[in-house]
Amino acid sequence: MLWETRNPAGRLELDVQQVSGSSAVVQASATSPLKLLTPRPRGRSVWAYVSSYGGGMVSGDEHHLDLTIGAGASAFFGTQSSTKVYRSPVGLPCLQRTRAILKEDSFLAWIPDPVQAFAGARYRQQQEIRMAASAGLVWVDGFTAGRSERGEHWQFEEYRTRTELWVEGSRRWLDSVVLQDGPEIPIGVRMGSCQAMTLIVLWGPPLATAVQALSETIQTRPAGRGAATRLSASPLAGGLLIRVAGTTVEAVRRQTAECLAFLPAFLGDDPLARKW
Repeated sequence: MLWETRNPAGRLELDVQQVSGSSAVVQASATSPLKLLTPRPRGRSVWAYVSSYGGGMVSGDEHHLDLTIGAGASAFFGTQSSTKVYRSPVGLPCLQRTRAILKEDSFLAWIPDPVQAFAGARYRQQQEIRMAASAGLVWVDGFTAGRSERGEHWQFEEYRTRTELWVEGSRRWLDSVVLQDGPEIPIGVRMGSCQAMTLIVLWGPPLATAVQALSETIQTRPAGRGAATRLSASPLAGGLLIRVAGTTVEAVRRQTAECLAFLPAFLGDDPLARKW
């Protein structure tokens, strides 16, 4: 655990099941300041978005997000905008815990906008995915330098994230990122001209074709000098891990969308086409 859990200010629950041959929302709830939108509550796939009444997280906020994707069901989960994290004048971090459960032959595309931590902000998140061996997963997790146009280039105090992937009760993958100013080298110096980073995890038998195609494409992609984005691909047992870094937030978003161009085949439409 990254922290001792407190009483969350916002809690969200979404349960998607297969009903009469279609994916359908069977339970959806959210407590303030979170709100849950389901523009496609039934169909080939369910589409859901989380938003916040306050427009972001302030010092001491804690959010819990729980998703269940039932056997044979498919879902896309995103956000209306980036998760903004405001400064922490009293030193309390903002906390977010996410837990996703994927049953047999289910599919989840988890693609929120990146976290945008402002100067003086402290943010921690823990993400846990537990899935059946036959399920398919697209998991995207990204963050930006903050409000760089205002001179806040990597000026947050703390950013921590820990993601665990469990398959049939066995942990298959763990990733942890910690960004804090060192005793001599601040975050901005270490990150240089990078403005945003995104992690993409693809896992499961349904994504085998996409994994192979992306692996081959990234391995043969030239690393041009001065390129707006840089990619790396690492094989996972049953999947692929892709990291994208770029000199602008938009360049990273475009590259992420390019990597996920196969999504319409799973969701029936492209949720990124009109967003990014």
